[in-house]
Amino acid sequence: MAAAEQLYPSFPQPADEVHRLAALHRYEALDEACGPDFDFLAELASRLCGTPYAFLTLVDGDRTWFNASHGQSHDSLPRGQSYCSLAVLDGEPTEIPDLQRDARTMHMPMTVEEPGMRMYSAMPLMSADGHAIGTLCVMDTAPGRLGAEQRNLLAGLARQAMRLIEARAHQKALRLAQKELELLATTDELTGMHKRRSLLHRLQFEIARARRFRTPLTALMIDLDHFSQLNEEHGHSLGDKVLGEVGRLIRENVRVIDIPGRLGGAELCVLLPNTPREGAHKLAENLRAKIEAQVHYEGARRITVTASLGVGLFDDMQVKDADSLLRAAGEALDRAKAQGRNGVAS
Repeated sequence: MAAAEQLYPSFPQPADEVHRLAALHRYEALDEACGPDFDFLAELASRLCGTPYAFLTLVDGDRTWFNASHGQSHDSLPRGQSYCSLAVLDGEPTEIPDLQRDARTMHMPMTVEEPGMRMYSAMPLMSADGHAIGTLCVMDTAPGRLGAEQRNLLAGLARQAMRLIEARAHQKALRLAQKELELLATTDELTGMHKRRSLLHRLQFEIARARRFRTPLTALMIDLDHFSQLNEEHGHSLGDKVLGEVGRLIRENVRVIDIPGRLGGAELCVLLPNTPREGAHKLAENLRAKIEAQVHYEGARRITVTASLGVGLFDDMQVKDADSLLRAAGEALDRAKAQGRNGVAS
């Protein structure tokens, strides 16, 4: 029965229903069209129209949502039980002078339940491409009609509400675009780690914090062993694939507060705030073992790589700034390579 009701809804639908719903969700209005600004428009509609109740509604696929209200609070109603399901049918103003005498509305909950609505007047919220996504409506417990001036004012407020919905949607899209740009600027596309510049910026911040709060700060320098040889033998596409998979492995095996980055080529780095040398060495050995155990595929061929890791410790004496911390980690990395690679040195 429920499936049949979904296929054949009991309420009328406009001919452009699919596009109308697409417009509603394109604006993300169900989430964005709420708050004090919209409540103020509802209150203003009530006062200008001389009615005790006003609502800003959005008509979704099967429910009508009351995103702003004045005089009475509602969350939502099934679409077939709301007056606004009628108001979005043709995108025109809708006025029902006596809800109790109209066969479409006389049995609806807001008509038969307290306080018992009698008059309904609504202006559609029209999307830029001409679809009614909801209404700004006023109601009264006495039958009647709005005057011409009141209808004009209500229509103007509905246009303002729609402009506000559009502005919210544009602001959200702009915020998302800015986040994407920030991500592109700070994140290495291949490994998912911080780019060199972003990593060095974070390092300066972590140095200042370690110095201020006298907390330990360590850095791991990681280099994939014989990576240039891998590129020469198997091609740069496989080298990029291996580097990307190693980058993901590292990101998945460090803490949220740790800062993994790619300095260049196959040389990676992880900044470890509030971590002493012993803890850093333990993590480095764990990463070394997991990198060695990781299997990469070139078609059906299995390929493994190893890594050498160096641990540098910020101590505010010999290692007292960002450059010297990275240099200490790099020197430890050189020792790990000199000792035969696939190892950790500090």
